[in-house]
Amino acid sequence: MLCVPAFMPALHAEEQGISVTASGSVKVRPDMAVFRAVVQSSDRDARKAAAKTSETWSALQQALRSAGIPVDDSPSAGYTVYPEWVWDKPSGKNVLKGYIARHVVRVTVRDLRLTGAAVDAAVQAGVGNVEDIQFSSSRQEALRREALDQAVRKARMDAEVMANAAGGKLGPLMDLAADQQSFPRGGQDMMMLKAAPMAAPATEIAPAEEEVSVTVRSRWHFIGATGK
Repeated sequence: MLCVPAFMPALHAEEQGISVTASGSVKVRPDMAVFRAVVQSSDRDARKAAAKTSETWSALQQALRSAGIPVDDSPSAGYTVYPEWVWDKPSGKNVLKGYIARHVVRVTVRDLRLTGAAVDAAVQAGVGNVEDIQFSSSRQEALRREALDQAVRKARMDAEVMANAAGGKLGPLMDLAADQQSFPRGGQDMMMLKAAPMAAPATEIAPAEEEVSVTVRSRWHFIGATGK
């Protein structure tokens, strides 16, 4: 559904000015995806937990290469090794259960058609958690400027209508500012995701069409019937 411009017009006779707020938007079909693959292992020995995580991380990287994801698009986003404590009721205190090694990999998929294969590759490599899937467009900046152009044009047209209706005409622009920008950040709520076991069909991911929107605030000089 197209974004309907939001107007907040005001006419200030004492200041001889017209204020208008307007929005512009353009539809966008995402062509990129980003998700986090969390590699996590536990063991009573911290070194063994780290070794298990390292082994799964290596398998993940190899699987991503096979899925068409270059090494530069699967960097580490975080790595931690920390103790795992559990409450021991008989003793009434926390006791050390072991250690958890957690390695987070940020995967960027620049061809949306490969997203399902990349997710499957991560799961089949032993990754227990694929999360925070986000969609975006490689044309985002160009789309933002297009929406900005729409917003400014709408603001001017409404200001002209207001000036004419008030018995005068529109004067020069006095102030203009971009007030709000909204970019698509689709997550799991805007996609279809079907987990795929080894022998199952590939995971299907279909992001919804989104909008890039920009809101501007403008103020114009009002030339009244007296010409001032």
